[in-house]
Amino acid sequence: MDRVSSFDEPLKKLLGGATAKVMAEHLDLHTVGDLLHHYPRRYEERGKLTALADLPLDEHVTVVAQVADARILMFNNGRGKRLEVTLTDGSGRLQLVFFGHGVHKPHKELLPGRQAMFAGKVSVFNRKMQLAHPTYQLLDASDADEATEAVDAFAGRLLPIYPACKQLDSWRIAKAVDAVLPSARDAVDPLPASLREGRGFTPLPEALLKVHRPQTKADIEDAKARLKWDEAFVLQVALARRRYADTQLPAVARRPVADGLLDAFDAKLPFTLTEGQEKVSKEIFDDLATEHPMHRLLQGEVGSGKTMVALRAMLAVVDAGGQAAMLAPTEVLAQQHHRSITEMMGELAEGGMLGGSDRGTKVVLLTGSMGMAARRQALLDLVTGEAGIVIGTHALIEDKVQFHDLGLVVVDEQHRFGVEQRDALRSKGKQPPHLLVMTATPIPRTVAMTVFGDLETSVLDQLPAGRSPIASHVVPAKDKPHFLARAWERVREEVGNGHQAYVVCPRIGDDAEEAGGKKGKTKKKTAEEDPEKRPPLAVLEIADELRKGALAGLGVEVLHGRMHPDEKDDVMRRFAAGDVDVLVATTVIEVGVNVPNATAMVIMDADRFGVSQLHQLRGRVGRGSAPGLCLLVSEAHEASPARARLSAVAATLDGFELSRIDLEQRREGDVLGQAQSGVRSSLRMLTVIDDEEVIAAAREEAVAIVAADPELEHLPELRTVLAALLDKEREEYLDKG
Repeated sequence: MDRVSSFDEPLKKLLGGATAKVMAEHLDLHTVGDLLHHYPRRYEERGKLTALADLPLDEHVTVVAQVADARILMFNNGRGKRLEVTLTDGSGRLQLVFFGHGVHKPHKELLPGRQAMFAGKVSVFNRKMQLAHPTYQLLDASDADEATEAVDAFAGRLLPIYPACKQLDSWRIAKAVDAVLPSARDAVDPLPASLREGRGFTPLPEALLKVHRPQTKADIEDAKARLKWDEAFVLQVALARRRYADTQLPAVARRPVADGLLDAFDAKLPFTLTEGQEKVSKEIFDDLATEHPMHRLLQGEVGSGKTMVALRAMLAVVDAGGQAAMLAPTEVLAQQHHRSITEMMGELAEGGMLGGSDRGTKVVLLTGSMGMAARRQALLDLVTGEAGIVIGTHALIEDKVQFHDLGLVVVDEQHRFGVEQRDALRSKGKQPPHLLVMTATPIPRTVAMTVFGDLETSVLDQLPAGRSPIASHVVPAKDKPHFLARAWERVREEVGNGHQAYVVCPRIGDDAEEAGGKKGKTKKKTAEEDPEKRPPLAVLEIADELRKGALAGLGVEVLHGRMHPDEKDDVMRRFAAGDVDVLVATTVIEVGVNVPNATAMVIMDADRFGVSQLHQLRGRVGRGSAPGLCLLVSEAHEASPARARLSAVAATLDGFELSRIDLEQRREGDVLGQAQSGVRSSLRMLTVIDDEEVIAAAREEAVAIVAADPELEHLPELRTVLAALLDKEREEYLDKG
């Protein structure tokens, strides 16, 4: 078998079809190489057991413990049977529960005094931690060979605990790894020899053996140092090559002209730009003046004035004879941007119209739901160059849309767009247009170096004058129902003071959604057997309850993504005009919605949202001179990770701090994975939050290597590994990022 192909060998050849199928479907592992890069999450030592007292709620865990007692209980008038097993490890106790036909085998095997490994998801029932129907492996089994093997593996060395799933436990994954481990010696080493020796790294085959089957803790450290570096380095080489290729592309330099549109706009601004806005604008204008396309990420706190910076860049491009397009993720947001930009520009947005400024230009909106006549006119204005600025949704990307001379593309909330969509818009320029990507989700420096590593970064971290503080509180609806009643009283008080409020729910609650979901497919169990989570709270139901109950007499309206666009726009306009007291909405209001008179927000089932999303939502209030209030309503258990997340959001308004917490919470997930690229990530060992130094050092080495040898002609191994890791899709993702 040659050096590359043993890694490409499909798992079903070595492990059998059933195991390979589960690995592919539930763990996204398809080849020998995939499994060798599926590293242990942690290691157990003999005698040092996971403290049962410290088990995390809602996580899939593997514990080693002793059976203290086991008993069978009857319920449903003797029709139902339940086995309860209590485990102990000296630090605490944990209950296992088995139901129905599943009680017979464990009842025979899990006798007091027996020691075993158990795997399952930690839940709370009747205030006790429990694992329902865990899988287990006895460590003193009756089958002598199996017992010796299990105990030896367990006692003789560090026991690797793998990221597992319900269908495949850690110890079965360990067995599968044993089957493929010999292939580790075929690993292609991506590091140039001089770099490997200079930094004293373990050779790659040895690192793979040490990470899966360490003899000592030093083995684990050695392996981790090497494998982390590889991930950081290969990724940074890919990004450095992208940046290098971008500098080779031609673009039209766009320099603002004196006494043009930009100067006229600046002259009529009723306020001065913040220092941060001035600094970032200069970085952008410097990029626009070069003959290579700008690729810049503009990140700024909610309300830091990113739109103003982007608009000034667009005006500079119009001054220089080009056109600018702004791409927004939703129609609500595109309409909002169009409204606020035309308001900010005044007569400068009416170029060529009666009463418009002679220095002005036309600002057009293009969305999928526009009427035919308005759409035809907008398309005509773009192709003739009459419109200098267009704001739209993905409707901008359709083939029919032609520009006279597209010079700048501004993408708002980048992470909501498919890569192909951004690329399609960029391809509409005669030469590649300049690109400005904006996000209100603060991104820690290390993530910016990885996820957005092919973009230069600008940060707006000052809030403009006149923004008010936002007080945030967690409302524990289950433990303290009177707190929720008080929350609705607070909303009434805000409305009584002439302000408005948002209520946000995770779900719409109409039939279309139910049909699309998994409802009706699950077999109903009794609540005792499966304390099944209720579905998330829904906009339509909550709005109905509020109208009849806590907020009766107030003007309560709904807003969600499945409403007709005209209807959505009508509700938003009336809310902005102050004709609606309370808007019950889904996350369609998450970005860009700007109603300074809205001072309160109640987020229902707040634990169902991510940290960054909660921070974004909260940024919709406190946008005027009155202080904002954000109430995070949750039924999550006090000790749960979900509640810890909410407390973190309530404790700080610093988006960068929250993005760090968010990253720590999701560290098992993929930094470069589904959220950003829709393609599997190559990051397994590297935790972007902890490994800033590794990433920064790898970036430096990568830049030097690519500058000296852009095609990597003298580094064939590195080229091979890049090709394997950055398959066609990922390469394209980085290409368009």
